Amino acid sequence: MKRTLAAVVVLFVACLATSAAHSGAQTPALPTVDQVLEKYVTALGGRAALEKVTSVRTQGTVEIPDFQITGTIEIVQKAPDRMLQTVNLSGIGLQREGFDGTVGWSEEPQAGLRQKAGAELADAKRGALFPRELKLKQQYPTMAVTGRERIGERDTIVILGTPAEGTPAKLYFDAASGLLVRQSGSRNGPEGAIPIEVTLDDYRDVSGVKRPHLIRQSNPQFAVTVKVTSVKHNDPVDDAIFKKPGL
Repeated sequence: MKRTLAAVVVLFVACLATSAAHSGAQTPALPTVDQVLEKYVTALGGRAALEKVTSVRTQGTVEIPDFQITGTIEIVQKAPDRMLQTVNLSGIGLQREGFDGTVGWSEEPQAGLRQKAGAELADAKRGALFPRELKLKQQYPTMAVTGRERIGERDTIVILGTPAEGTPAKLYFDAASGLLVRQSGSRNGPEGAIPIEVTLDDYRDVSGVKRPHLIRQSNPQFAVTVKVTSVKHNDPVDDAIFKKPGL
């Protein structure tokens, strides 16, 4: 169980909306994929603002209430397509996952250091795309708007994204603001594919780009809450930190 807890902490489904039909109002026509993605980029601050960011360092706290576990998280992302995530959980220890543009790897207390392959490596490549907000079509070469769904009080536009390798994911964009508020799919690991749903909330402006500061992740075993305490753009980052230790 400890290995599972450490491995799935990543950054990284409401019912169909029927109120309009019940009221007799005509449901608005669905936008195209390009319209949804363009509105998303605009809501974040615009393409120009995103293109100015060459690296992002995100720090926060982690809470897993079902097991009374707390900890810290740091995610460093850098162009082109590099990522290092470090999670330190009470009673479990330090877990790291990295991708250097080619090699994906993981290091944790029980499993030790290992190199990723197959579907797990494909997940790592997609997760490291930077800036991800401008590369969703690269992450999911096949995308289709599938309808509208309610998430709490939000009306969302749902896009089904299918990667070149791996399982499809659903992306939920707030119909009003344009922001991505939920993503559901699966994450591949040494124990196989695990269904995961990630909810993004509390968007705040960071140097002209909106970033979520509250992230909730749930899977069939437990839920994780990440509260972001710091986001820094364009900090100097040494490429060496993304490489698998020993290479």
